[in-house]
Amino acid sequence: MRVLRLVYGDPRAAAELVARLTERQAAGLDPLPAEPADLAPETLRAHRHEIRALPDGTRLVLLLAAADQYPVATHAFLRAVAAARLDTRPLEAAEAAGIAHATAGGVGFRDAWTRIAAYETAAPADRRDAHRLLARVLHGAAETPRRSWHRGAGALGPSARLAAELTAAAARARAAGDPALSGALAERAAALCPDPGERSRLLAHAATDAWHRGDGDRSRALAARTDADALTGILALRTGHAGEAFDALLAGAVRAAGARPAPGAPPPGRDGSTAAPVASPVASYEPVTSYEPVAPHEFGEAAGSAPAAPVTHLLARAAEAAVYTGDLRRCREAALVAGQSGIDPPGVLGGIAAAVDGRYEDARNLLEATAGRCGPGGDPTLLLHAGIAALMLGDHTRAATATVRAAAAARAGGVTAAVSQAMEFRAYADFWTGRPRAGEAAALDALRQAYATGQDNGACHLQAALAMFAALTGDEALCRERAAAARSYALAHSLGLPAALAQWALAFLDLGSGRFDAAAARLRALAASGPGHGHRAIRHLATPHYVEAAVRTGETRVARAAHADYDRWARAVGSADDLALSARCQALLTPGADAVEHYRTALRLHAEGTRAFERARTELLFGSALRRLRRRTEARDRLHSAMEAFESFDAPHCAESARAELRALGAPAAPTRGDRRPTVHLTAQQLLVARMAADGATNREIAARLALSPRTIDHHLRGVFTRLGIRSRIELVRLLADADGG
Repeated sequence: MRVLRLVYGDPRAAAELVARLTERQAAGLDPLPAEPADLAPETLRAHRHEIRALPDGTRLVLLLAAADQYPVATHAFLRAVAAARLDTRPLEAAEAAGIAHATAGGVGFRDAWTRIAAYETAAPADRRDAHRLLARVLHGAAETPRRSWHRGAGALGPSARLAAELTAAAARARAAGDPALSGALAERAAALCPDPGERSRLLAHAATDAWHRGDGDRSRALAARTDADALTGILALRTGHAGEAFDALLAGAVRAAGARPAPGAPPPGRDGSTAAPVASPVASYEPVTSYEPVAPHEFGEAAGSAPAAPVTHLLARAAEAAVYTGDLRRCREAALVAGQSGIDPPGVLGGIAAAVDGRYEDARNLLEATAGRCGPGGDPTLLLHAGIAALMLGDHTRAATATVRAAAAARAGGVTAAVSQAMEFRAYADFWTGRPRAGEAAALDALRQAYATGQDNGACHLQAALAMFAALTGDEALCRERAAAARSYALAHSLGLPAALAQWALAFLDLGSGRFDAAAARLRALAASGPGHGHRAIRHLATPHYVEAAVRTGETRVARAAHADYDRWARAVGSADDLALSARCQALLTPGADAVEHYRTALRLHAEGTRAFERARTELLFGSALRRLRRRTEARDRLHSAMEAFESFDAPHCAESARAELRALGAPAAPTRGDRRPTVHLTAQQLLVARMAADGATNREIAARLALSPRTIDHHLRGVFTRLGIRSRIELVRLLADADGG
């Protein structure tokens, strides 16, 4: 996806570029090429040959048009033609050759490669003249940044004066939410800047802008030319080794703040071995998250602006890196640096640090304060931290609101890379509240954006989240493929969060399918996995599922210990959902009729919460217990309610468990309520594949868009045909058209 974007969607150029990638580039360890000449030289060479075959006058007009469009669009071509009294009739030769054509606004090129070739085949002196001409005709106040761009592009060599002008113009474009323009201006300013230190700072700003507009490869390439370790650490958080990202970010925060470790304090270390031990699994409670978006100014400040802001942002990112690896002890180190710097721990850092220390009430208060900052129109980073805090507190409604607003704020501010990061957490809220189709769609969209913008760590996390959605809907093949992809990447990059989430998804699949021994074994392994391979937060969140599997397999001693930790956190936080699940665990651990009151307590608390799917599981377990106690009437009511809920959540394997209990009770299962269209028999993933196939996409094209293998797509389509009782894509097109019309 990133390759296609880099080569402007040209499949031939993409094939050429892929063949020339190094092993590290192909693995995502090094950024992809950024300059046109390095992307597809053979493609560009062919286009240059076409341009050189044109008359001189035609090439001159095309040069002026190309300079007006690439890489900064200034829309000044017609004014420049009039000011220079140029003859545009030579453009007819380009039209005859099919290379370019006249438009109402200037010149339209056949494709991006032709436009680049028209510019690069011209002599340097001619290019400078074109830029100077365009600069002369850009008079409006709103055109100042673009005028500065052309003045810089027309310069003969380094110029401190022009570099300063371009830097100021870049700042204005950045403030206006145009990272593409500000990045181009900052890069040009760096090229003209005679001071090496200032040049590094300008490149750091340009790297920031490239990241914000979604060009991760360009950002990494620019960052490699700077001496800003903190910037490199921030990028590593999204694309590299999370442990190394933490080290670089914390070191950058220490340098920016001028902080020194307190006597006896554990120094920053990659394995965190000198940090104090965590009191209990609940002390490590944290959000299901990987990272948050970069604040609009943080890279540049980290490279050498005002000192207070970079410390705050770098500590927030360092905390995210610790969360990503699963080594929450390192949040203490970040909180210590914050204290030495005289600032409040940013975002959720304070809440996590308090939980690590076992101060659960303090953690709740700090998280509540962070979750409260979810009003409209805020900073994307603050909004996303609010969403994370809300997830930690079990407030899924507020989490959904905050993350949607974070994505909206990121779009409004031109921070393209932050959009997919924000939408990850909306998917979690949808999962817990019983909206799997909406959640899966959000996660798939975020996954495509993450891959397109070079956020491979985020893509790994989303693959794990999608494995969980597949587990919920009982799609075993898809769950295993997603989980395998996530774990393979996660273990190579010390990403304990997605590795643990993928393992939980597989365990959840086993639990929903009645494979209790397998589920218990996976969750035991998850509990034993350390940072980089597992995650304490996922272990904590999975406790209700482990208790269920453990009770079924006779492992009640360990299940009781796990439940005690879970209950302690639930009572401190006061979340109705967590308290409901704790009551369910207690019911499972209580023999005979004494369990009934615990189940009733759980359902009463579920009614105050939002985790609709877990409420349905509680009803299923309660109904099963009532059946064994021979309380037939109430058992039937509970089981029917659970079955209908699972059907509405598109969880057929869980619905079948409820039907099996009803059959054991001797009660007929009621027919499915609601929509009778054939498409209701499809899972969310199957429906998405079916619609793409009906739109004419090939299996390979669908696989590329969904980040799956063509073999998996073939499996899904066969499942679609079987469930719908059809044999061809023609029938599929007709059936979907009828269903949509109905």
